[in-house]
Amino acid sequence: MSAAGSLFRDINVHASPSHYLFRSPSSPDHPALIIDRPSGDVRMAQKPSLAGKRVTSIAGILGMIRLRLDKYIIIITKAKLVGRIQGHSVYKVEATEFLPLQERALHDPDEDGFLALLRTHLRTGPMYFSYSFDLTNSFQRQASANHSLPLWQRTDDRFFWNRHLQGDFIDTRVAHPTIDPYILPVFFGFLKISTTILKSTPLTFVLITRKSRHRAGTRYFTRGIDENGHVANFNETEQIVIVGESAGGFDNNTAGGSREKDKVQVLSYIQTRGSVPVYWGEVSNLSYTPKLQIRGVDSAIPSTRKHFDEQIRLYGDNYLVNLVNQKGREERVKAAYEQSVRLLVSAPMESQQSSEKTSERFREIEPRKNQQRMDRLHYIYFDFHHECRGMQWHRALLLLDKLGDGLVNQGYFHSTTTTALTSIQSTQQSVVRTNCMDCLDRTNVVQSMLARWTLNRAMIDIGVLSPGEDISGYTTFELMFRNAWADNADVVSRAYSGTGALKTDFTRTGVRTKAGALADLSNSITRYIRNNFADGPRQDAYDLFLGTYVPLPPSPHRVLADRRPVIIQSVPYILAAAIFFILAALILPGRHTGWFAIFWMAVAAWTAFWIKEYGVLFVNWPKLNPPSWVTENLREALLRARGDVVVGRLLTDGVRGTRHERGMSFAGSRMLAAEEGKKRIE
Repeated sequence: MSAAGSLFRDINVHASPSHYLFRSPSSPDHPALIIDRPSGDVRMAQKPSLAGKRVTSIAGILGMIRLRLDKYIIIITKAKLVGRIQGHSVYKVEATEFLPLQERALHDPDEDGFLALLRTHLRTGPMYFSYSFDLTNSFQRQASANHSLPLWQRTDDRFFWNRHLQGDFIDTRVAHPTIDPYILPVFFGFLKISTTILKSTPLTFVLITRKSRHRAGTRYFTRGIDENGHVANFNETEQIVIVGESAGGFDNNTAGGSREKDKVQVLSYIQTRGSVPVYWGEVSNLSYTPKLQIRGVDSAIPSTRKHFDEQIRLYGDNYLVNLVNQKGREERVKAAYEQSVRLLVSAPMESQQSSEKTSERFREIEPRKNQQRMDRLHYIYFDFHHECRGMQWHRALLLLDKLGDGLVNQGYFHSTTTTALTSIQSTQQSVVRTNCMDCLDRTNVVQSMLARWTLNRAMIDIGVLSPGEDISGYTTFELMFRNAWADNADVVSRAYSGTGALKTDFTRTGVRTKAGALADLSNSITRYIRNNFADGPRQDAYDLFLGTYVPLPPSPHRVLADRRPVIIQSVPYILAAAIFFILAALILPGRHTGWFAIFWMAVAAWTAFWIKEYGVLFVNWPKLNPPSWVTENLREALLRARGDVVVGRLLTDGVRGTRHERGMSFAGSRMLAAEEGKKRIE
């Protein structure tokens, strides 16, 4: 290994009928990693026999996962170099491969389905790693880390995306510490490294967003908070500027001049986003706006307290910027959030400000006294929808004025390094936690605005810019900055909603355009389709990869089977057939096609009404860990469908669960699937 805590960059894989052997040719004296077949037992061997054929040379081992029939080693076969941070190479996972422990591959519908889910997740999920640099921790947290520990032990557990897959290796480490160089942590999210010039000063600009592995999932199937204090769609975004670095990124055409300086300066700024921390969810029913459900705020307070206790411990004071609408369906989420804050802080003090556009432009909730830990919460509501209506996104700058001294006192992390010494000049004292309903589009606009303000301040503080100057005056840097934040918005949005972010035309260009509005319309339609018909398998892939669901050995019960009654499964096909026959009747000649068309129009009208009326039955729900509120709504819809004069009689036995397997209780089968393989790992 090149340095303490570094990982093997080159690993050869040898396969034999009895085991897989992994070793680094550049470190021949280090013990080899052996995984026995088919048991999956992990051990280290100092001078192993190289019996068996050499399969390939790999970039790293992502981990091992057990499915129903077999256990698999997931290896990284291709990794792309995306840049360097302070000389440390950073890679993106490009291709992976599954090595089965059974000598002969075993198949059944669920096993093949699980493998397909995992392959899709690995192919579409942006994952990054470094052999020598901790990408899961911010520069500020790394400054106080114990660098004598192995890299995986220094990681932030929230962002150690393959922690579940590395479980067997980590367990082996108790008896075999020499396994450390094989344990490769990856994070899921966004990373952009650019070398550029700002006012003749060469620098490296880095933007990292780390997605939490806790309560990870898709837009309508993972909302709010869980009993452990983890919120949906929690992301930490770190903006880094490195000045005076001699080995940064490798964009040769963007930077000129020498980068050699007497000292290297690192400036880092952290923001977070996460779902509103109360018990709430949305039930998709094929309507454009799903049915909103919120449980009592009082019951969620212990979980909300856990969440903010961790946030305060990690980041200091939390400025809670809430951007949901104050009217309509979102108003209930806003009210629940504000009630939670009132219950958490001591003697809450509220203030409200109106404008010509809305009666409540801002609402603030502050503790009257600083008596306990929760008094480090500062709630600020901003009516983004009304204030920025009509493409006036620049009005979001009003939020900067409202944050005021809180934003100034927050500061940023600043360190300087010379050949012999690293010194901390300042640290970030608090964090802005931003949310809207999805923590995507409105949140992206506000986070890029706060990042710009802090970057301007930092560049003036270290003398790169003069007082009064702004990065917008330097076209090349401005374009790079805008595109980095817009790309970040798209990646975070795809991971949660399945499409790129809305409003990125403003982030990229600084103005809202009609073309951007049309692109948003296209994305909104795509989101509707994906959220209703494609996000169930995506949620299952998250649960399987992260260990929220652990398959059990084979049983007669198929977990991934569609267990809706046959009549319900057939309704969309009847509608499609009716539309086909209507078109045929209109196109083909004939004397009796009129009655034929009328008949099929009636069939189409009935099936379309039935799908709309019982839309919850036609959503592609997660099958591995369906939320309890999903099961309740499915059962309610099935019971209502029993009253239908056409299909109700066919559903009666199915709802009671006395019909043959494909007509069994759909909701009950989903609960059985969840209980069979569900396992929470903390």
